[in-house]
Amino acid sequence: MSNKVAIVTDSTGYIPPQFLEKYPIWVAPCIIIWGEDQYLDNVDIKSDEFYTRLSTADIMPTTTQPTPVACKEIFEELHADGYDILCIPVSSKLSGTLNSMDLAKGMLPEANIEIVDSLSVSMGTGWLIKVVGDAVLDGASLAEATALATKLRDEIEIILTVDTLDFLYRGGRIGGASHFIGTALKFKPIMDIQDGRIEPLEKVRTRKKALARLIEIVKERANSGGKYYLAVAHGNAVEDANFLVEQISKEIDVQESITTGLSPGVGTHTGPGTLGVCILQVSKRI
Repeated sequence: MSNKVAIVTDSTGYIPPQFLEKYPIWVAPCIIIWGEDQYLDNVDIKSDEFYTRLSTADIMPTTTQPTPVACKEIFEELHADGYDILCIPVSSKLSGTLNSMDLAKGMLPEANIEIVDSLSVSMGTGWLIKVVGDAVLDGASLAEATALATKLRDEIEIILTVDTLDFLYRGGRIGGASHFIGTALKFKPIMDIQDGRIEPLEKVRTRKKALARLIEIVKERANSGGKYYLAVAHGNAVEDANFLVEQISKEIDVQESITTGLSPGVGTHTGPGTLGVCILQVSKRI
């Protein structure tokens, strides 16, 4: 009989409360650095408070990943409770969190720990964890859960738009979209996540057109049919997020949908007004 499996992730996934209640998930908070102050992401500072402060801030925040010591403390607790541990952090191309978890793993060689790079962010990681969590509740071993997470990460689609590229540019998370700089002041960029990086797709002239284009791209990428998990994550843009969920649900067969905020750890790099649409096809996994 295999050991029970715990899933460890970081706060950039902004895992919905209903997932945290249902599945064996532990979250290592990222750190928000704002002037002289430091906050644990989604612990000391929540999304609503973060975006309200960001709208009038003179000093912009920065972030850093959870420390190896903080990750080790989580691992030690879980190992003592008899868990095998599967880590599914934000994309290693966007954060050093995976490296912190890997260093923590090396500090605890007696624990059975696997790490899968999600190559994703926000609800891309969230849906990955939800489906793996279902498998774990059904009795999947650590090896089975690891194989499932590795397979699923390539099936996740994230398409996003930001109000401004300034935040991504300043934080160094812009990937190939850097060529938008200087030409995007009068445009709204459309981007996606490719191989764990934020990459450019196209640009349109207005917010309204950006929303319409997000819907069209999601429909195109879901053309194989079937049912989908759908999430729209937003940076203090709940009305637009709800609109996208409503409209996309008319275009594809949605089994479960979620509207959620973007965590301060992500919002630091994407800014207010960001909208990210994430889909994952529902299918038999194991």
